Amino acid sequence: MDALRAISIFVRTAELGSFRKAAEAQATTPQAVSKTIRQLEQHLGVRLFHRTTRNSSLTEDGERLLASAKPNLDGLVEAISRARSAVTDDEGLIRISAAGSVGRKVLMPLLAEFQALHPSIQVDLLMEERFTDLVDGRIDVGFRAGMAPEAQVVVRRLFGIQQIACASPAYLAAHGVPGSLQDLLQHRCTGYRQPGTGRPVPWEFDVDGEMVHRHLPAVLCSSEPETEMHAVLAGMGIGQIDSINAAAAIRSGALVPVLAAHASERMGLYIYFAQRADMPGRVRRFIDFAVARLLGSDAYRVPAAQLRSLEKAFRTGRKTSAARKQS
Repeated sequence: MDALRAISIFVRTAELGSFRKAAEAQATTPQAVSKTIRQLEQHLGVRLFHRTTRNSSLTEDGERLLASAKPNLDGLVEAISRARSAVTDDEGLIRISAAGSVGRKVLMPLLAEFQALHPSIQVDLLMEERFTDLVDGRIDVGFRAGMAPEAQVVVRRLFGIQQIACASPAYLAAHGVPGSLQDLLQHRCTGYRQPGTGRPVPWEFDVDGEMVHRHLPAVLCSSEPETEMHAVLAGMGIGQIDSINAAAAIRSGALVPVLAAHASERMGLYIYFAQRADMPGRVRRFIDFAVARLLGSDAYRVPAAQLRSLEKAFRTGRKTSAARKQS
């Protein structure tokens, strides 16, 4: 016996006071309604209706069952209705995972704009550096900077992330601008340490289409990319900073790219999510919104030609300044 269906038919029959009217409301026959009620009575071991050829009325046991069942049934029906409508609803919670820099610099402006359009949608943003499993973390949408996730999920690359060697103008004015990768050994450099393993990450350069890695002694090593960038901004040395963190500072002149011709763009920002036919509408809306705003965006990278131009302009400015001083 389908207990939920039987209770539903019982409540409907009790409200309408007629097996025939209940059958019409349920789009079934009076015989089917009567059979369901009998099965429910046998299951409970009580009589629920006084029956006559013309109508029916509740027994005392039936009245007690109606009083306790109807409020719970109404709540259950509402819950089922809301669950079904979640596919198209413009309300509810979205759980998102991202690393710290991505969450603060990329997602916060995006989420502010999205929630202005959809104020009834709430966001739970999980910020952690490691890859988050969607199922284990109960995550709807994940963002990952670096290489594409290898899990069984839908993955889309949104834009390339550059690894840019850069320094503050004050540091370069005091210590000079490196002209080759080998020159970096004569400079003070900062470093990044993987939070999970504790290992220093080598610098990565593009040399004629080949990825070349260099381990450089670090005057400061941090396990948080934004902290390393602040050290570089403070003039502590040259650092290789990802473009999500460095792009705005480079465009403003607070940082100057060096060895720009060798900036690597092997990594990227990826969005990933589970492939599911019953994806809630609010999640699909956010995914479509994020892809529309971020796909191919130059907001968090600096085109290669612009990097080289900025480096050249700084070198030219230094030479001009030096010549003026000599004259």
